[in-house]
Amino acid sequence: MLDPQTTRHDDLRKGQGPWLPGIPRPPGGRLEADTRCDVVVVGAGITGALMAEHLTAMGKDVALIDREREGFGSTAASTAMLQWEIDLRLSQLAALYGFENAAEVYRLSCKAVASLGELVSELAIPCGFSPRQTIYLSAGDVGPRELLAECEARRRAGLPGDFVEHAQLMNGFGFDRAAAIISPGSAEADPLSLCHGLVAMAARRGARLLREEAVSFDGSGKAAAVTLKSGRVIEADAIVLATGYVMPGCVNDDLHRVASSWAIATVPQSPQALWPGPALVWEASEDYIYCRTTTDGRIVFGGEDEEIDDPDQREALGAEKTAALMGRLHALLPKAKLDLGYSWSGAFGQTGDGLPLIGRVPGHPRLLAAYGYGGNGITFSFLASRILGALIDGREESWFRHFAIDRPKPG
Repeated sequence: MLDPQTTRHDDLRKGQGPWLPGIPRPPGGRLEADTRCDVVVVGAGITGALMAEHLTAMGKDVALIDREREGFGSTAASTAMLQWEIDLRLSQLAALYGFENAAEVYRLSCKAVASLGELVSELAIPCGFSPRQTIYLSAGDVGPRELLAECEARRRAGLPGDFVEHAQLMNGFGFDRAAAIISPGSAEADPLSLCHGLVAMAARRGARLLREEAVSFDGSGKAAAVTLKSGRVIEADAIVLATGYVMPGCVNDDLHRVASSWAIATVPQSPQALWPGPALVWEASEDYIYCRTTTDGRIVFGGEDEEIDDPDQREALGAEKTAALMGRLHALLPKAKLDLGYSWSGAFGQTGDGLPLIGRVPGHPRLLAAYGYGGNGITFSFLASRILGALIDGREESWFRHFAIDRPKPG
C-alpha cells in the first residue's frame, strides 16, 4: 500500500501524457494562523476539484489543500474515458448484490456522466468534453453469447445499448471481433483542464487554496480538525478525504487495493486510420485494453495492468509495457500509424466489486472519503461529490449504501 506520508506525485505516475495545462489555476497559499471553515477538502486532483466546486455552489466556506501542484498527480495520468459502464458487467454485479441493486448502480453511473456534461457546459470549462458512444468488444472468454445476455440484462435495467455481430461491427467500425455492445451516454475530456477549471471556479466563489500538507485528521468530536505539517490547525464541520490512491491509515477496509496501468498516445492520425464516432473502445475481459482519440487525432491506448503498487517496479516495466501496448494497438487497428507521441504509467485504485468507496469513515462521523474508482475514475468522482455534498448537508439516500466504505465484502 502506498505510504500517505512519503508518497508524492512522482510515485503515482511516470512519463508524460498528452494533457497540457490549458487553464490557469489560482496559486495555492500558506496558512499564517489557525483558521476555521465549513469543509476542508484534502487533495486537489479531479475528485477534490469536483468536491470544492460543488460545495462552494452549495454556499459552503471551503478550504482546498494539497501538498503539491493541483491535478498533477493521478489526474494527469488519467485517460479520461468517462464511461457509465463499470469494470464488472451488469450480470456480474447482479450475481454479487442482486439484479435491482446492480441495475440501480448502473443507472446512477449513467446519470453521473450526463450530469457532469451538464456541469461542464454550464460552467463553460474548455476541457474538450465530448459525448461519446462506447464499443464493448468481445474478448477472451466473453463471446457473442455472453455479450447478448449482457445486452438483454441492460435493456431490462432500462439502459441503452445494441448488440452487434461481426459483419456489422466490421462494416461500421472496422474492428475484427466476433461481437460488441454499442452504447451511447459516455464521454471524454482533457482531465487536467477539467480539474483546473473546477478549481478556478471554486476559487472564484471564495474557496481558499492552500499549498499545505495535512499530517493528521480528527473527525470524531463536535468539530473536525486537520493538523498541517506547519503546525497550523484548520477546524471545520467536516473533512473530505480526496487523496486519490494514497489512503490514510484511518480509512480501514478490505475491498480496496492499488494496482498499476500503462498507456500510450500516438502521433496524430489520418482520419482513415480512426474508427467512426470516434467512440470509446474497451474489451470484455479481465485484462482488457481500452482506447479513445484526442481532439488532435491521436489514439490514446492503455491496459497491460499489473497487481503492483511499487513505483520502482512500475517504472522498470515501462519499456516492456509500451512495446506490448504498441503490439496490441496494431492488432486492433492495423491501419494506425505506430509512431509514439507519449507514454506514461500510473497507479490506480480498484475494488473487488468494481464500485468505489464513498461515504462516512467508520468511527469518524465528521470525516468523509472517496476512494477506489477502477476504470470509472472521473465518473465516480462526480458521483462522490454529490453523495458527500448531500451528507454534509444532512441528507441521505438509501442508495448511498451501494458505495459505503463499510459495506460487506462480496463473497
